Amino acid sequence: MVRTEGARSLYNGLVAGLQRQMSFASVRIGLYDSVKQFYNKGAEHAGIGSRLLAGCTTGAMAVALAQPTDVVKVRFQAQANGSSGNRRYQGTMQAYKTIAKEEGVKGLWKGTSPNIARNAIVNCTELVTYDLIKDALLKSNLMSDTLPCHFTSAFGAGFCTTVIASPVDVVKTRYMNSAQGQYCSALNCAFTMMKKEGPTAFYKGFMPSFLRLGSWNVVMFVTYEQLKRGMMIAHQNWATPV
Repeated sequence: MVRTEGARSLYNGLVAGLQRQMSFASVRIGLYDSVKQFYNKGAEHAGIGSRLLAGCTTGAMAVALAQPTDVVKVRFQAQANGSSGNRRYQGTMQAYKTIAKEEGVKGLWKGTSPNIARNAIVNCTELVTYDLIKDALLKSNLMSDTLPCHFTSAFGAGFCTTVIASPVDVVKTRYMNSAQGQYCSALNCAFTMMKKEGPTAFYKGFMPSFLRLGSWNVVMFVTYEQLKRGMMIAHQNWATPV
């Protein structure tokens, strides 16, 4: 890509990607603990069932809200970084308007069903696996609740997420970027891939996907843990009279 399209091609869809991450993360991560407590009915220790349900719920809610940002991100990343006159989308806002004009407003929610499945799987795997690995490390006294523990748990969660979610991710991307009428549904897209390309097609791009998810998980969970700890300390200092 760098040789044929230039280094800037690696950042195609960056603005839409940032919009996607801000909207997705605020829902699926920000509401996870609250929804987990709701399913757990206030019990002190959350079971695996409550964690899975919370992950699925917040993942689906995030897609329902932010699907247009994902559609635009995928379209931007797929288009060749040629001359500005040959590019279909010249900017993020122009992409939203073009898709809505040419395909209708529902075009901005193209691929919602596979994306809900994908995001529910990713959310469950990321959050639940991170929770389980972290709990196991703490209970076995291998690590304390510090940065190395958070890093190890996040890296493990990134690998597990890539293995489990890669097939759904490949189908989602292929379907969302397909020409109108090429596939009648996401399932049809998956069956066509299996028939024409075989099962290995579902793991195309596994290594870059792992590098993306692994690094994303490390940054996300380490930052989340540090922010959570900082906010708890600030709250305690604020609540404690001087």
